[in-house]
Amino acid sequence: MLVNLVIDNIAVIEHTDIDFSAGFNVMTGETGAGKSIVIDSINAILGERTSRELIRHGAERASVTAVFDRIPSGVSARLEEYGIEAEESELIISRVISSEGKNKCHINGRPVTVSVLRDIAGDLINIHGQHDSQSLLDSEKHIRFIDAYAQNSDILDQYRAAYRNYCTIRRELSRLKMDEQEKQRRTELLEYQIKELEEAGIVPGERDRLEERRKLAQNAQKVTEAARQAYAALSGDGEEGFGARDLLLRAAQALTGAAPYYQAYNALAQKLEELSYLLEEYAGEIHSGLENADSGADELEGIEARLDELYRLSLKYGDTEEEMLAHLERSRAELENIVSSDERAQELASLLVGAREQVLAAAVQLTQSRTAAADQLSEQVQESLTQLDMPNTRFVVHRTETPAGSNGAETMEFYISANPGEPPRPLSKIASGGELSRIMLALKNVLSAQDDVPTLIFDEIDTGVSGRAAQKIGRMMRRVARGHQVICVTHLAPIAAMGDAHLLIEKRSDGQRTYTKVIPLDFEGRKHELARITGGDQITRLQLDNAEEMIKSAQAIDKQDF
Repeated sequence: MLVNLVIDNIAVIEHTDIDFSAGFNVMTGETGAGKSIVIDSINAILGERTSRELIRHGAERASVTAVFDRIPSGVSARLEEYGIEAEESELIISRVISSEGKNKCHINGRPVTVSVLRDIAGDLINIHGQHDSQSLLDSEKHIRFIDAYAQNSDILDQYRAAYRNYCTIRRELSRLKMDEQEKQRRTELLEYQIKELEEAGIVPGERDRLEERRKLAQNAQKVTEAARQAYAALSGDGEEGFGARDLLLRAAQALTGAAPYYQAYNALAQKLEELSYLLEEYAGEIHSGLENADSGADELEGIEARLDELYRLSLKYGDTEEEMLAHLERSRAELENIVSSDERAQELASLLVGAREQVLAAAVQLTQSRTAAADQLSEQVQESLTQLDMPNTRFVVHRTETPAGSNGAETMEFYISANPGEPPRPLSKIASGGELSRIMLALKNVLSAQDDVPTLIFDEIDTGVSGRAAQKIGRMMRRVARGHQVICVTHLAPIAAMGDAHLLIEKRSDGQRTYTKVIPLDFEGRKHELARITGGDQITRLQLDNAEEMIKSAQAIDKQDF
């Protein structure tokens, strides 16, 4: 449960340190005193969205720190998943909001993201406000109450998994059963593209190689002339002209003739002869290049034609040869799928029948669980409404069968009959604001037995009620507080009198700044606050006596089995 809440620089709250007790905690105060700011601060440590507008004027940052004890086992298990240890079942959550809009969140001193904070804290506190009562006007949300009461999460997950599988198969089958004209058009297009790409004989890297050959062909004359000059320099240019190779051979022969007289020339003559052979090899390579240069000039037209073809294909199928070949493979695969679509369609049709049977079977199980839960929920809500001073109100759950959808094969809507003899009608059409508040509280009372969340916060859920009905609401909250920690923001004295602990939210001003304080009230303080709520600022002895009687009556209720 929530043990302590420290708020710094949130709106008009400069600093406050609030201790909460087990049981029923009530918070009261004048309109605008800052009760909603306390709720906003709790929402912040629950991971809800915040704004830097919350930061008190003149402050650089705001912070909220909450301390919890008696941590539910489910929360402890999730903490372990995130690698966070709950020390002796105590949990400390803090959140800092800076003027730059940045958030820093910590759980037991470890930095976490806002999403982790929301995941962990969501099972520590549930906040129910005035808007929750208004949600009863949306009939589509009623089935969620039924599922929560029935604890249908596992059954609902199984049903939705079956329904998703059914939808997946149905979509694929629908794609295969395309219009015959469209199928024929697509087939002809794919066949044309495949034929065009296959006949093109595309090879990766071909364009780069063609570009090199085109460059050679475009400069064939320069290459040929250079090759001829180099060849002549090495091999000679006629009968009377000598090349470098011939001159090296002559030099070697001359040295060989002198070698008998100077043996050092023998080795040198061999080296010169080897060089001449190497030059002969180079000359041969130059001659081969000369032949390629000559042939390149003849094939320029063919190279240009091939490059033009590859460019035209690249505009249709991909910039590179690899992309064009990938398009070819995709086209082949798609054509194969179309050709074999009739066979696949028959297979999917068979699978669809099985998937639909699974959906219907899961829907039946879900419907049975919901129907049983709806009957029990109606009975228990009816009992709670009687306790909330609505004894003549009939509460029923109206079920309408629908085609199987993502949420099952039915809708469920709350109906009430406010007066004896009148048939039940949709809740959204006939319930007043006060009735909605009491019906919501009755639902929360019934659902609380299924709820593992230790702390429930009711933020002015008593809107629209007064008098005896308010007293009944207070009793109901006190009853819920037997199994949960309850924190209630209220403007009604009959509800405030029921609290085990009473906190006063008070706004003060020093003439320059406004400050909000949260003050725990003792017995005398509670008397004065209840007297203020009922009678205004001019408190009389009679009002104080009446307030004392209200508190004592509330304490006596614990001895009753209500």
